[in-house]
Amino acid sequence: MKVLLVFAHPERHSLNGALRDVAIKELEAHGNEVEVSDLYAQGWKAAVDREDFPSLAPSEKLQVAHASGREFASRTLTPDVAAEQEKLLRADVLILQFPFWWFSMPAILKGWVDRVYSFGFAYGVGEQSETRWGDRYGEGTLAGKRAMLLVTTGGWEEHYSPRGINGPIEDLLFPINHGILHYPGYDVLPPFVVHRVDRFDEASFAPVAEGLRERMRTLSSTLPIPYRKQNAGDYHIPTMELRTGLEQAGLSGFALHSNSTGA
Repeated sequence: MKVLLVFAHPERHSLNGALRDVAIKELEAHGNEVEVSDLYAQGWKAAVDREDFPSLAPSEKLQVAHASGREFASRTLTPDVAAEQEKLLRADVLILQFPFWWFSMPAILKGWVDRVYSFGFAYGVGEQSETRWGDRYGEGTLAGKRAMLLVTTGGWEEHYSPRGINGPIEDLLFPINHGILHYPGYDVLPPFVVHRVDRFDEASFAPVAEGLRERMRTLSSTLPIPYRKQNAGDYHIPTMELRTGLEQAGLSGFALHSNSTGA
């Protein structure tokens, strides 16, 4: 199995760095091939701008989706973006590893998504009609592959519980899991989240490391989050609203878009 780990932490000698080493060592010990995109070490350019679109005329207005699609179709994307797309196509599994800063991913990782997920590659794919609204949310370029988040937080686990002041971690990560990973087709595994990392010592690290090793050993068998597929009949097209009668008792909001019954 080929695994791409996108690492977004500015300090290699950090808890995140140690978790990265644990994950890679365990994966390779079981015969997997691991490729790493270390965004800070690579000096990844985060902001989308005119430099990303070589064929854009100086006098032409920048429309990012249009320009992105044109460069993708003509194979003239910048080399750094093209290289990351090739990594995604090679990998069977994608792992995004990052500290949870201000209720989101670090800017450098968001910039990786903004630039690498070009039109024609991760969105703007497939037929759009009265019965189908493109290949997305469970379908698309990356369908059949798996993805997961490896996330650290400074707060307590209780802070991210259903009654916690920060809100449930499942809801806070939904825009990434559903909107960034499931959107272009990935089967999304439950995230591996480590809390209170600023207070870690060796005794705290040992059980977390073993839990991460177990997750790496079971990447191919862990059941994904049961997100609904867009074109499987659960949504009205083109309004993309969940059909009446599919609600599950007691669920609302983001939870509506998972089908825990398997029906």
